[in-house]
Amino acid sequence: MSELQQGKQAHFNVFLRGSGHHSAAWKHPDSVPKEDLDLDYYANIARIAERGLFDSLFTADNYSGLGRRLEPFTLLSALAALTKHVGLIATVSTTYNDPYHVARKFASLDHISKGRAAWNIVTGHSKEDAENFNRPEHPDVAQRYEIGDEFVELTKQLWDSWEEEALVYDKENEISLDASKVHEIQFKGKYHNVKGPLNIPRPPQGYPVLVQAGSSENGKELAAKTAEVIFTAQQTLGAAEEFYFDVKSRLKKYGRTADQLLIMPGLSPIVADTEAEAIDIENEFNALLNPKHALRRLSNYFTVDLSEYPLDGPVPVDKAKPYGSITTGITSRQQVVVDAAVRDKMTIRQFLARSAAAHGHVSFTGSVIQTADFIEKWIRNHGADGFNILPHIYYAGFETFVDKVVPELQNRGLFRTAYEGTTLRENLGLARPENKNKAIWALRRDAEQLKAQQI
Repeated sequence: MSELQQGKQAHFNVFLRGSGHHSAAWKHPDSVPKEDLDLDYYANIARIAERGLFDSLFTADNYSGLGRRLEPFTLLSALAALTKHVGLIATVSTTYNDPYHVARKFASLDHISKGRAAWNIVTGHSKEDAENFNRPEHPDVAQRYEIGDEFVELTKQLWDSWEEEALVYDKENEISLDASKVHEIQFKGKYHNVKGPLNIPRPPQGYPVLVQAGSSENGKELAAKTAEVIFTAQQTLGAAEEFYFDVKSRLKKYGRTADQLLIMPGLSPIVADTEAEAIDIENEFNALLNPKHALRRLSNYFTVDLSEYPLDGPVPVDKAKPYGSITTGITSRQQVVVDAAVRDKMTIRQFLARSAAAHGHVSFTGSVIQTADFIEKWIRNHGADGFNILPHIYYAGFETFVDKVVPELQNRGLFRTAYEGTTLRENLGLARPENKNKAIWALRRDAEQLKAQQI
């Protein structure tokens, strides 16, 4: 085992999702589904995350459907005032937003939280999103990523439109702002033309941490170019190792190194003191599933209706839609889900249970020691830099992980015993990006001063 592998520590994010990530969590006697819209509920989860020294918490978002999700900036701004350490990751689409608004909101969140903001970059989910934004059509995948690439670059330039020394607060000379250090960017792209500057100073972290979720070819390329954390879904260590190597090997062509991108697959753990107790918990939740509803959702990946097949018969993998044909939702998830059914030769009943537990991410059911072993194996073998934890139910499932698995990982030297810094970047081990235009602004200012002297 290499020295790098021996000294490597895991990073953890917790994914906020209603009553929990098991499809039947909201039906469990211990859940209170109406708390989905309750700030105190999310504040308690955030406090549990801080108790467990988690790097961050993450909220997903979309712009259509009948979900009950609070708007991310509103929720995370409130949580920023109620927490001190945990990072705050908001999902924001590059297809159905304006770069100026996004740059301003994330800069605000980063200032409010004193450097704990992060942006989960998505390109949009479905044509229903387009219909809610008065758009004639939902762009295809290639165009969405093209738009997203330009969007992120423009947003960075807006954050960089303020030099660090722009705010001076010189009371004696009555100067609060050095306007010569705030600049128009004059961005002209294929989809956006923006004069700038932004109307808020550069974020404390330089940029909020940039996160990308998805495992498609376009997604991996965007992650290699732009992202600092990638949330992904692999169900075996072999697949995770392959993805890890693939994405990390793409960084070099963008002038980046492997330590500038953390890869964090989703993990839905059901943990108890013993394996038998954990299996009992899993069975309890699976018994609450409505097979009809679950089959309807999973049939989206197939050309047939799965409800017409026997539950204890094999998954008709030969009827799966061609990879890449799914155009809504997370398009790369189809391959992960169907490949798992092929690999493990699942029955439809097993397919339902596996999908219900982690909606495409890897699930693990076992004792505290077994769960720590699982995490250690993936970390040591370069299948992950950490995990995006998807508790099967809040609060109990999350508290068990924090209060029992985390101490076991700490005993093994695999997880921090205190936060390393005050910002999310510091805790993730990511450098604060320099203002890319600093040298340009300095040269321009020197030229203007020289011109003034000549006059």
